[in-house]
Order: sequence, then C-alpha cells, then structure tokens
Amino acid sequence: MKAIGTAAGTTPAKQAPTRTRNRRGEGGKLRDEIIDAAADLLDEAGDQHAVTLRSVARRVGIATPSIYSHFPDQPAIMLAVVQREFAGLEGALGAAVGQAGHDPRHRLLAICETYLDFAAHHPQRYRTMFGGLWTPTLEDTSLTGTDLGMLGAPSMLMLVEALDACVAAGLAASDDVPGDATALWVGLHGLAHQRIVSPSYPWPEDIPERVILPLVRLNAA
Repeated sequence: MKAIGTAAGTTPAKQAPTRTRNRRGEGGKLRDEIIDAAADLLDEAGDQHAVTLRSVARRVGIATPSIYSHFPDQPAIMLAVVQREFAGLEGALGAAVGQAGHDPRHRLLAICETYLDFAAHHPQRYRTMFGGLWTPTLEDTSLTGTDLGMLGAPSMLMLVEALDACVAAGLAASDDVPGDATALWVGLHGLAHQRIVSPSYPWPEDIPERVILPLVRLNAA
C-alpha cells in the first residue's frame, strides 16, 4: 500500500523522536539535553557547523523555538558544551591528584598524564575547548569576554600548584613557576593536539616524559 504523503515505492522520511514534555520545575533537564545533543553532534561530525539550532532541536525531539528559553543562539550552546567539558577535565585532574598521594612529583605527572588521556578519549570535544573546532566572535554573539576568559583557569591553577610543590620539595628547578607552568601546558596541548590529528605517526612511548621533564626541569625518577 502506498504510504500517505509519500510517493509510491519510497520510504517515508524519518521523523525525530517526540520528546516527553518536562514537568513544571524540570526546565534544567531540557537545558542539559540540549547540551548533550550538541556534544554528541560534535563527536559524530567533528565540526562545529554540525551544531545548529535546528540539528540540536531535531536530536532532542523539540521544536527549534523551544531552545530560546535556554540559549539565545548557537554560540551560547557551544559555550555551554565547552564549560561542561572544562568542568569534566577539572574533575578528572582533581581525582588524579587525589589518587597520586602526597609525592609532589607523582601529583604533577598525574595531572599531565590525565590531561593527555582526556584529550585522547574526547578528541573532538578537546579541540572544541581549545579553539581547534570553535572560535567564537564576540561581536556576532551573545558571549562576553568574561565568559571566555575564565575557561580552563582552575585546571591551570592545579598545574601551577603542583609545579610549585615540586619546586618547594627540591624536585624541580623552576625559578618562574607560573611561566614554566604555562610552558608546560603549551607543551601538553601541542602533544595532545598532534596525537589527535596525526594518529598514524609512530609516537615514542615515552613522548610525554620527553615533553614534560625538560619544560619544568623536573628531576628524573
């Protein structure tokens, strides 16, 4: 039998799933679902242009205008994704520090290794966090410099504190902890990015140590 509204012999277009309406007071649930949908689209496409109001609404199963009560535009959704991923990174780094014990060297290396693991396990989100897939233009969006300026600050503070503890314990020769922590982050970011975009390169197994130890003049174990 010919399907109503379709040409004979064709398959009806796939419809987005209908989403159950939230109960009163559950607006935050829809906001989270919008962020989840945007992150999933990024994972699948590896391209911020795949994240549009229409594609997010379709993924969640809502009408596009329903997004506006939570986000004014696409960059605001992207910022929410990035903020959530930075929070996830900060949580992972904090957990790694807690598990590393009291040895300052172990704590610093745990931060570095966890950072690299995070990038390897979430490559598209990582690239979005650091401008590889998403570079917002403040003049064209609802975002502010404050929105963007604080991204990643807690993670950097953990790195600074860990390096400072190594210096205090005589394990690192840094005489400019904030500067060397910044250099270390640049080295980690460069390695993380290159391993994402060049997965077939024969990376040495000890490449993290080759990057980390010289940058902060950390004593070998």
